[in-house]
Amino acid sequence: MAKIKITQVKSKIGSNARQKKTLEALGLKKINGTVEHEATPQIKGMVAKVSHLVTVEE
Repeated sequence: MAKIKITQVKSKIGSNARQKKTLEALGLKKINGTVEHEATPQIKGMVAKVSHLVTVEE
């Protein structure tokens, strides 16, 4: 399965609690923090929910 690189580009301050928990579940803690995950439907769904806070590279 393909890997995707997820980088947080905006602050989670002002986001609702569910979006903050989604960022934590993805492993993102700070702005410019980057993690790599397998491109599963579950991870893609999580990224879609916080797409305004992150960027994604294939």
